[in-house]
Amino acid sequence: IEYFLKSDNYSHSNLVDKALQLLKERIRRGDALAYFLRGQLYFEEGWYEEALEQFEEIKEKDHQATYQLGVMYYDGLGTVANAEKGVDYMKKILDSSCPKARHLKFAAAYNLGRAYYEGNGVTRSEQEAERLWLFAADNGNPKASVKAQCILGLYYSTKEPKELEKAFYWHSEACGNGNLESQGALGLMYFYGHGIRQDTEAALHCLREAAERGNVYAQGNLVEYYYKMKFFTKCVTFSKRIADYDEAHDIPVIAQVTDCLPEFISRGMAMASFYHARCLQLGLGITKDEAKARQYYSKACRLNPALADELHSLLIHQRI
Repeated sequence: IEYFLKSDNYSHSNLVDKALQLLKERIRRGDALAYFLRGQLYFEEGWYEEALEQFEEIKEKDHQATYQLGVMYYDGLGTVANAEKGVDYMKKILDSSCPKARHLKFAAAYNLGRAYYEGNGVTRSEQEAERLWLFAADNGNPKASVKAQCILGLYYSTKEPKELEKAFYWHSEACGNGNLESQGALGLMYFYGHGIRQDTEAALHCLREAAERGNVYAQGNLVEYYYKMKFFTKCVTFSKRIADYDEAHDIPVIAQVTDCLPEFISRGMAMASFYHARCLQLGLGITKDEAKARQYYSKACRLNPALADELHSLLIHQRI
């Protein structure tokens, strides 16, 4: 195994070197696109300082470079985070009349909406965030920002007062365009009848499909469902796999792979840890082990203290 790992790393390194050589030759021949592609290769490899330098060099001529600089300054990749500068680059994309910038406008509007919602680099404004996300979502157009469609679903389901029918609509649009976060959210909306008529069959279909695709929050909710339905063996098997994730390493990796929000991933892990602990404590579907149960309860508290308190309250009132 060690040999193959080394071979894979070596061949990947070789491929990157070859790609850089080819791009260098294309740049020498005057291929303008090759400058951006080299910067993007640096970015994908995590060589952010080199990527930043490359994008800075061509930002006046290449809108894609301007967009990437906006992302890098906002998130502090290859440089000290500078939200104001990141916002300025995103605004340049959004305000550009050049046809070559058109395909970047939806993503730029999504990021600007994020900045306004967080009040990072601009004065906080939920109204401006909503306006930008609605532009980025473009009536559910699959070529628009699917992330904006998903975040509108989250926004309308958490704002006060909640607008659950709008939330359901946007999660449906995002799910239809392949968004995994929204697929799990739809499952819960069907399950509890939020914004739509309650439909347990549709809920389980969405949650199971989202869980199979790697949505940890959907997995955690399925664990809760199996426990409440007294499918304890299934609950134990399913919950252990999720509860045994290493939160420090696995949450950022899962977030990157699935494009789901870390806060919902940790919430799903916390649910699985709590119900696994409860099964261990009572000997449901598994041999009773109070010491292990305490470990899993502690993990649930560490991952999401508010959720753990909520579940503990249900436990005290003998509702779990």
